[in-house]
Amino acid sequence: MQTSSTHLESVSMTHEEEEEMLHDISKLQDQVQQMSLSQKLTEAKINGVESKINGVESKIKGMEAKMNDMEAKMDDLKIDLKISMEDLKTYLTKFLQEMLTNGERVVKETHDENKINVNHDFIDSNVGPKTHYIPKIYMRKFDGKDPATWILQMEHFSISIM
Repeated sequence: MQTSSTHLESVSMTHEEEEEMLHDISKLQDQVQQMSLSQKLTEAKINGVESKINGVESKIKGMEAKMNDMEAKMDDLKIDLKISMEDLKTYLTKFLQEMLTNGERVVKETHDENKINVNHDFIDSNVGPKTHYIPKIYMRKFDGKDPATWILQMEHFSISIM
C-alpha cells in the first residue's frame, strides 16, 4: 500500500499547480475556439468565393449563348446580304440590257429641240462672234527696266484676254 500512497502523493498537486494547469487548459480551450472560428470563417469565405465563381461561370455561359446567337444572326445577315447583292446584280443587268436594246428611246428623250436651240443661243451670246482670227499685237522690245513698256504690255495683255 505504500506504493499507492506514494502514487497518490505524486498525483496530488498543490493548489498553485492546479490553478496553473487550469489556466493552461483555459488557454488551450481559447486557442481551440479561435481555430474553430477561424476555420468556420475561412469556410464561409471559401463558400462565398465559390458562389461568386459559380455566378461568374453562369454569366460566362450566358454571354457565350448570346455570342452564339449573334454569330447565327450575323450568318443569316450575310446570307441575306449575298442574296440581296445577287438580286441587285440581276436587276442592274436586266436594266442595262433594256437600256442597250432601247437606246433609241434614250437618245430621243435627251435630244429635245428646244433645249438644243437654247444651248446654241446661250453659247453664241457668251462667246461672241465665232472668228478664229487672233489679231497681231505690237510688242515692244522688253528688257524689264522701262515702266512704260510694263504698262503697255499689261494693257495689251488685258485687251487680248477680254
